[in-house]
Amino acid sequence: MKAHQFYEFQLLWLSIGCLIALTADRRASAGRQRLAAKDSREERAEGGLNSAGAASALAALTKQYLVVYAIVMGADWLQGPYVYSLYHEQYNFPENVVAILFVTGFISAGLSAPLIGVWADQHGRKRLCLIFCATYTCACLCILIPFLPVLLVGRVLGGISTSILFSAFESWLISTSNSHALPQSDLSVIMGRATLVNGLVATGAGVFSNQLVGVTGSFASPFVASGVLLVIAWATIRGSWIENFGGSTQDKGDPFQLHRLKVALRLVSEDSRLLVLGITQTCFEGSMYLFVFLWVPSLQEFSIMGLLPLGYIFSSFMLSMMLGSVLYTFLSAASTEGSLITHAKLSSSVCAVAALALAVSVTQHDERTRFWAFCAFEACVGMYYPVQGMLRGTLIANDQRATLSALFRVPLNVFVVVSLLTGVSSARSAVLTACSLMLAFSSVMTGVFIVGRTESNGTPH
Repeated sequence: MKAHQFYEFQLLWLSIGCLIALTADRRASAGRQRLAAKDSREERAEGGLNSAGAASALAALTKQYLVVYAIVMGADWLQGPYVYSLYHEQYNFPENVVAILFVTGFISAGLSAPLIGVWADQHGRKRLCLIFCATYTCACLCILIPFLPVLLVGRVLGGISTSILFSAFESWLISTSNSHALPQSDLSVIMGRATLVNGLVATGAGVFSNQLVGVTGSFASPFVASGVLLVIAWATIRGSWIENFGGSTQDKGDPFQLHRLKVALRLVSEDSRLLVLGITQTCFEGSMYLFVFLWVPSLQEFSIMGLLPLGYIFSSFMLSMMLGSVLYTFLSAASTEGSLITHAKLSSSVCAVAALALAVSVTQHDERTRFWAFCAFEACVGMYYPVQGMLRGTLIANDQRATLSALFRVPLNVFVVVSLLTGVSSARSAVLTACSLMLAFSSVMTGVFIVGRTESNGTPH
């Protein structure tokens, strides 16, 4: 069986599985809404909104956020399958230079992350999201020029943009949700749906980028399409979002916001649960970013079916992520425990399963087994983002949310940079094994310090 036929077949089966899961989730969600109507009205009334007003606010916020989220994630995912191939195969850079380009992006993200989070809290999350659209568009333009200094500038801009994408957007959503007095259950629904939308968009982006490369004959064409989407996102954010802040005016005389960073570090040192959140983010997202660098050569290493259809494989991964997000929605809705304990247990379980998936990919040399192990890992990614977002929303106060979210990215980027500099391409099995062990460690830490302490203290969240 040729590679295209095998992966097209897997893509078809995953698509059918997603359709079945989405249909079941929709029916289950309708049933839960009918059963929980009374409780939902009471919860919303306590927050200061009547049922009709809360439903309207929820619908408006969901539309505002998911439309923008779909566009910006589509722009991001269009680039996903072909970054490595563009550098290595089209521009003919050796793997060590490709690693340097990746490292540059992560160093940029690591250095900018603390200030990005502080500025988002202090000067406005909407403003930072608009800046994201501008910097990421410039990064797309830079990547079209096969000249190493320009590509390095593009990676710097890409790193800054990544820091904004994974801190300011979520912070804007949580803060706006709080300003509308929406309950935690509604926020959980939005985050679950965001991950689902992310999977849908990424799946479409993978297929579209595959076709786009086939038509144009260039790995650079998806980056042009990404830039167009970012321009649309800028206009949408400017026209539909309101501004929100997380800081007071007392720090405006401190451009580097050192006082706020010291406060954030003190909060982490005083609350072991926040420290574990940071550890989990480093272990899981670090493994995820290394996976982005490694999945292509890992599958090619034992491929017996010829040239890999990277777009179709990428879409299969995204469908797996969608299945993970649907599973999250089902498990979080079915739980009878509080939001904090439920999401802490889910976080521990997700890290454990992800560790097992990477371990299987290391021990098995069959291309198909590796592919399915990677699909299992992506399903864990689909659960991780809403779980981690809800934990941050529960444990971190609004005035420090973007700051801490970005601060957690510093050790994450240090870990990825060190891993890339040590030569991950020549030690793929060792890197994936290390990622598996770290995820297992994170699972245990979450179980002990968040689940265990919450249960023993009887925290009501």
